[in-house]
Amino acid sequence: MRNLLDRFRGAGGTSGSSGAGTFRADFTASLVVFLVAVPLCVGVAVASGVPAELGLITGIVGGLVTGFLPGSSLQVSGPAAGLTVLVYEAVEQYGVAALGALVLISGLLQLAMGALGLGRWFRAISIAVVQGMLAGIGLVLIAGQLYALADAKAPSSGLDKIFSIPGLIGDVAGSSDALKAVAVGAGTIVVLVLWPRFRQGAKVLPAPLAAVALATSATAIFDLPIARVEVKGLLDAIQPPGGSEFQALAEVGVIGTVLAFTLIASAESLFSAAAVDRLHDGPRTDYDKELMAQGAGNAVCGVLGALPMTAVIVRSAANVQAGAKTKASRVLHGVWLLVFAVLFPSALGIIPVATLAGVLVYSGWKLIPTKDLVPLWKAHRGEAIILIVTAGAIVITNMFEGVIIGLLMAVAKTAWETSHVHVEVTGREDDAGAGSGSGSGEKPLHVRVRGNATFLRLPKLLDELEGLPREREVELDLTGLRHVDHACEMALATWTERHNAVVKRGAALEERIPA
Repeated sequence: MRNLLDRFRGAGGTSGSSGAGTFRADFTASLVVFLVAVPLCVGVAVASGVPAELGLITGIVGGLVTGFLPGSSLQVSGPAAGLTVLVYEAVEQYGVAALGALVLISGLLQLAMGALGLGRWFRAISIAVVQGMLAGIGLVLIAGQLYALADAKAPSSGLDKIFSIPGLIGDVAGSSDALKAVAVGAGTIVVLVLWPRFRQGAKVLPAPLAAVALATSATAIFDLPIARVEVKGLLDAIQPPGGSEFQALAEVGVIGTVLAFTLIASAESLFSAAAVDRLHDGPRTDYDKELMAQGAGNAVCGVLGALPMTAVIVRSAANVQAGAKTKASRVLHGVWLLVFAVLFPSALGIIPVATLAGVLVYSGWKLIPTKDLVPLWKAHRGEAIILIVTAGAIVITNMFEGVIIGLLMAVAKTAWETSHVHVEVTGREDDAGAGSGSGSGEKPLHVRVRGNATFLRLPKLLDELEGLPREREVELDLTGLRHVDHACEMALATWTERHNAVVKRGAALEERIPA
């Protein structure tokens, strides 16, 4: 046991801290993270359309497997609200049995990317795309969970969820049972918002657990006729993928879903790691090792047929704020989840679905960067547009296509901003003494182009060249260009040749006309 603690301490502890004191801090922090993780694991699973136990399994793997591996010592992994929409769509389209195959292949891809040293490259993804991705997820998550608040079935697409909300309001107004479910869910949200203000209570009981406990108690006391979480045994919920599920991976749509799992889970985990690094003074994250740790965890989750995992900022921040010193805290939180899932599975069956919906509506709202949008619009309007378009594309289409649209916009914006071109013209002073229409005897204009000439700036560049005097020849100097692509180079050469040919024909015609 002491050797194990020494390993933990060497990986994430602060120098000079005693072993007993470090373990005591990690033990306390693990209990806090466990209490935060239980309602979130269950809520994400229910919102994803899978048995609640699968969320706990993913949380257990996040603690016992990913938590033990090197990478980031203090961030905590498990099922995340950021993947809820994508998992729900995959389950609706391919079934729960296929989920394990999707997650397993995604985990293997993460392992390969980490081994190839691609983890650090995720830091190059535009933050506007990531914020837009999370905002789009939050909007779809909120829209879907509004139906769960009323114990109603949500439409499949993001747009249908939004456009059907007026009908949902009418249905709720005409049903006393639906009104009771909404009241429980709304009460959960109120507790989540107000609970952190009671600092003493928040230190003892995390807001998500407090909200779920109060709502569950109220439902039991008043015997409210609302839906509860359906419970299976932990072993019964495990559905390892079979041969038929792996054969389905050859479909184009399935490949897109796997890539979406991989991209979003990796980006969210590594961005979370960067955020967690700013919360503590311990060792910094090794991004490649962290990506491999996430891949190993997702591979195990895939074998068990469970939900995909990411590093989760809510649990990670709770871990740091609770005083965790090493990775022992996140491993122990996995132990507590396992004990809870084995010994007290029936406790899940008393939790109202509307309560978990309230937790996820609140989580979805936290994914939307409401405070950052206005300052971003004022300072970097292009980035704000990318954020808004990415979020809107996810709502209108789906997760994968929305993120791809956002990435393409970010690349196009960067290419546009870096392709600055300046045109300098010398020799215009010769125009003052020249007669109109007289091209012979005049020196050519010297046109020097500086910067980066790409096809994106070609229309502007040609417009400036077309504004030059039509009766003067042009000498084009491209030595000031740091970069010129083939399309731009050919267009400039063609324009210069055609312009000078027209000037020479005009001069020759003037010489043949008698004065």
